[in-house]
Amino acid sequence: MIDIHFWPTPNGHKITIFMEEAGLDYRILPVNIGKGEQFRPEFLKIAPNNRMPAIVDHDPKDGGEPISVFESGAILLYLADKTGRFIPADVRGRVKTLEWLFWQMGGLGPMAGQNHHFSQYAPEKIPYAIDRYVKETNRLYGVLDRQLAQNEFVAGAYSIADMACYPWTASYEKQGQKLEDFPHLKRWFEAMRARPAVQTAYAKGEPYRTNPNMTEEDKKVLFGQTAQSVKQ
Repeated sequence: MIDIHFWPTPNGHKITIFMEEAGLDYRILPVNIGKGEQFRPEFLKIAPNNRMPAIVDHDPKDGGEPISVFESGAILLYLADKTGRFIPADVRGRVKTLEWLFWQMGGLGPMAGQNHHFSQYAPEKIPYAIDRYVKETNRLYGVLDRQLAQNEFVAGAYSIADMACYPWTASYEKQGQKLEDFPHLKRWFEAMRARPAVQTAYAKGEPYRTNPNMTEEDKKVLFGQTAQSVKQ
């Protein structure tokens, strides 16, 4: 059994997609990030960056004590290695998959996240910031579109790279993007959205989805964090 400390964000959905694709036994332990539950001491023990998702694997491959993993990219890689699925065994295929996994973690996720922040949540709409991140998101969509022009999936075969990237394109309209501008990405996006495991993963997140109109108090919790936030 694997416990997933989860909230229905793009990074949270990455992990439930893997679980559904692999048919692993898991349970969701919700972490309401709008209410500050990510700062609870018991959560910080497994996720010192006070971010979800995080997992605890009660049946690790080595048969030893439970293993906790934080950071969504590290979790995907851990699960792929645990199961021997969704990452190629050959060195070249593995490298390619890791390149695109890290591309999402270092590029698409952070840039789309800043896009969301300045266009959707910032109390002051700053045109320069919005334009900066909408354009950078657009550039990254272009990179992905070129890659998908030559590959059915992001790294060739279906892999953790796809599971990492899809949730960060699911809100393309809020990011100021049009899929019609990226025909290869659009083809891939529709194929991903149609996968039964992806549909089930998103459905399991629905019970935890809160009012999209975030309160000012929620924003303070999410966007007003300092080192003091995690001091015990």
